[in-house]
Amino acid sequence: MHRDSPAERSFHTPLEQQEIRYRKGDTIELIITDHAEKDKCFGKTAEGMGVMVSGILAPGDRVSAQVYKVKQRYLEARTIEVLTPSPDRVEPVCPVFGSCGGCKWMHVSYEAQLRYKHKKVTDSLAHIGGFENPSVLPVLAAPDALHYRNKVEFSCSNMRYLLQTEIDSDELARPKTFALGFHAPGNFEKVLDLDTCYLAKPCMNKVLNLVRDFALERGLAPYAAKAHEGYLRNLALRYSERHDQLMVNIVTSWYDAALMQALKERLEAAMPEQRMTILNNVTTRKNTVATGEQEYVISGDGYVTERLGDLDFRISANSFFQTNTRQAETLYDQIIAVGGITPEDTVYDLYCGTGTITLYLARHCRQAIGIEVVESAVRDAEMNAELNGLSNTVFFQADLKNFHAMQEALAPYAKPRIIVTDPPRAGMHPKALDTMLKLQPERIVYVSCNPDNLARDGKEIAARGYKMSSAQPVDMFPQTNHIETVACFERVE
Repeated sequence: MHRDSPAERSFHTPLEQQEIRYRKGDTIELIITDHAEKDKCFGKTAEGMGVMVSGILAPGDRVSAQVYKVKQRYLEARTIEVLTPSPDRVEPVCPVFGSCGGCKWMHVSYEAQLRYKHKKVTDSLAHIGGFENPSVLPVLAAPDALHYRNKVEFSCSNMRYLLQTEIDSDELARPKTFALGFHAPGNFEKVLDLDTCYLAKPCMNKVLNLVRDFALERGLAPYAAKAHEGYLRNLALRYSERHDQLMVNIVTSWYDAALMQALKERLEAAMPEQRMTILNNVTTRKNTVATGEQEYVISGDGYVTERLGDLDFRISANSFFQTNTRQAETLYDQIIAVGGITPEDTVYDLYCGTGTITLYLARHCRQAIGIEVVESAVRDAEMNAELNGLSNTVFFQADLKNFHAMQEALAPYAKPRIIVTDPPRAGMHPKALDTMLKLQPERIVYVSCNPDNLARDGKEIAARGYKMSSAQPVDMFPQTNHIETVACFERVE
């Protein structure tokens, strides 16, 4: 069942109240007032009819648009032209912005992005969560709005996505049958061939171009998703900011030792000062995911080590790690601050993954217990605890939906005064949420990358005897519409 977003509900006006009747194909003018769901914006016509508008828009834009769907209470339309641009608009630095789906908000100033994100969190908590005047703090801005990602995955395809300027041209500067870059939005076959990603580190962009040149010189067959043919599938890159280490992971359909050795020599010759490890993940799966069933270490250790605070984390090719290193520290410091963690506390970290939050918390409490359902992640967490010499951590592989199994496993340990939960984007499963609330901690710190699901789960937490004392948005992903939030819930006696 579809639930209206806060944006949609704000402009619902019965059609019978309108003097003007709209039809499919009508051209309308309106001012964009806010963002909506699924990369759309909305506003109202002069007569007060709400309109969901698709296009690269910003609040404050005055646009002409063509109606393509007439609903009972609102219209859906496509942008024809921006008649008067919003004061928030800026010129995107990326020449393929709008064609590549990686950045959604590069056409608005960073200050405006922070305002939009604060409003998104506030609106979700108020309209979905039912929190009256929610206490949402100003967004903690990222120190770098560009080139902040420590991980980027490029795809290779035999079908290059053509820009409109290329379609209109008689000649193509690049072959149509090879592309290394990002998938075009909504298209699993076609890839936009890129020279530069403005969110990636400069050394990553250098590797991108070196690998493309190498592949074209050698005539390496790009992967064809429908036919399930071709050699070169993905180029996955990781970078350790604190140790200046670069991981180059070539994902292919089979292993060719001589070819990998030649690529290694090319990369090392072109980047002699760069500390680097090169891997080859091999997969035969019929998908475009950049992981392999077999992994070959071509050079180096096969992993990079990143530092958060005074802790080191070993990151392999397929490990999860926060993609913005500097903001990850900001996020974790906020968890400690709002959690009010003391040296006497036992803290549970739900959905702990490879243990980054658990270990970060362990320095401030008596014992930190991480709980995760994925076995390989638990192994990585235990390895990271050993790497950092932390003996006050315990990691369990457990399903949070099974309260009785959790009780049994955790019986030897103290009950948590504080629980930190950092669930997937979909939020907490209702049974997992119930398990957490049955543990009755004094304080719950909920880390969320989806304000709507934070609001949904927060509403249930509040109904079970807690009040939300604060919500701190942290901008982990500039130029996109994503926002991370650290919300604190305190038990009401």
